[in-house]
Amino acid sequence: MYATNYHRASSVADALRLKGASDEAKYVSGGMTLIPTMKQRLAAPSDLVDLRHIAEMKGITVSGGRVRIGAGTTHAEVAQSAEIKAACPALAHLASLIGDPQVRHMGTIGGSIANNDPAADYPSAMLALAATIVTDRREIAADDFFTGLFETALQDDEIVVAVTFAPPERAGYSKFPNPASRYAMTGVFVAKGPGGVRVGVTGAGANGVFRHAAMEAALTGNFSAQALSGVTTDPSELLSDIHGSAEYRANLVNVMARRAVAAA
Repeated sequence: MYATNYHRASSVADALRLKGASDEAKYVSGGMTLIPTMKQRLAAPSDLVDLRHIAEMKGITVSGGRVRIGAGTTHAEVAQSAEIKAACPALAHLASLIGDPQVRHMGTIGGSIANNDPAADYPSAMLALAATIVTDRREIAADDFFTGLFETALQDDEIVVAVTFAPPERAGYSKFPNPASRYAMTGVFVAKGPGGVRVGVTGAGANGVFRHAAMEAALTGNFSAQALSGVTTDPSELLSDIHGSAEYRANLVNVMARRAVAAA
């Protein structure tokens, strides 16, 4: 790693001040992506602004028909939360599948969403749950937040402080993990709520996480795994790499979607 300066932010305002003091500073939360990248000398920020100790970015609340999860909440905390298990068991299940115990106790929901790794689990849930991404200065609908591979609508110094969503009537998540990293080769989150049925797919899209309109239409008329039997996914829009071809992932999308619906 190259030399870097470490700063522990005490508040969102403090983090913004520290980040603004250097043009080459980066925010870090759990560091699940940034720190390994720095170790490989593929990134060399002059300063790291640690967001993990900001109290206002932690915690889970369910009130007024909305679930709010602070961006600094770890995967383990989401997985073990009684509030999440009551409001959206599928999200707790998703969090329990991320990485290994070490990753789950360090990685945060805000860091995962802000990084928008194409194989991360949370982005599919955010789309399917029609979540709102709350930053230090605005609220962004999940449909508008994820813009491409490792790309989001965030401005350079903008901080994700929380995510909110309405508890779904039914929801389920299923993924086919890479056996080594446990990243999703394909993961599908299905949710049925007041706004209808929404299906988020991660790990498979050539441009990152996406909604599956054909599956949403099929499930709107019949919310069952059988309703997806005739639904296909165009391989030309999917990722192909050493772990699996686009055609293979197209099949996985259907299989994982059917399992997610069955779980729901």
